[in-house]
Amino acid sequence: MTPDILAALEQAKRDKRPIVLATRLPSGEQQLLPDPSAPDDLNAAAQRALDRDESGTVKLGDTDWFLHAYNPPLRLIVVGAVHVAQALVPFAVPCGFSVIIVDPRRSFASDERFPGVEISTDWPDEAMDKFAPDSRTAVVTLTHDPKLDDPALDRALHSQAFYIGALGSRRTHAARLGRLRELGHGDDALSRIQGPVGLNIEAVTAPEIALSIMAEIVGVRRNAPLPPKAKL
Repeated sequence: MTPDILAALEQAKRDKRPIVLATRLPSGEQQLLPDPSAPDDLNAAAQRALDRDESGTVKLGDTDWFLHAYNPPLRLIVVGAVHVAQALVPFAVPCGFSVIIVDPRRSFASDERFPGVEISTDWPDEAMDKFAPDSRTAVVTLTHDPKLDDPALDRALHSQAFYIGALGSRRTHAARLGRLRELGHGDDALSRIQGPVGLNIEAVTAPEIALSIMAEIVGVRRNAPLPPKAKL
């Protein structure tokens, strides 16, 4: 590995930017992907490696390449230390997500209620600025309180978060979208919000709602065909 490639790889890690180190076999020639100057099929193979979190050898034409995928860690930022959040953690962690609970209400956001989970009691806008959601981050708001949910969603919409979801009824979500429009977000941005959050499995209990949320997050991450939300 050349010093330039090593430096670029380390910078990508610091920037939490997904990147692939491609090694041509057997020559050992290396390059980082995606790269506009690289062949389309090589860039596409690199993107598949990132999407699947899988490193390995691929054959493109007459050439073998070893693609080493370097992805930032998966994170789930949950705004609202409520019962659904407690049920969501046991689903998220085995799926490879580190979970961050954000709630300024210290009586809710406690180590006793969320053992072993990172907790932030900052206000959601401050917490979102601190944690800086990237393309490997999902954000879910669960409080039903506009003072907490709206600032988090505003920051999430300005980020590269691959998933944004908000708990609430269709009526609640319609009102929420109206407030976010007043903050300057257009329809394209607002369409990123999954609301009501989760797959429609007629969930009622906190564990069922958590299951529906985690299933939708995984579906979006894996580019699965998901049923469209009902129009508001």
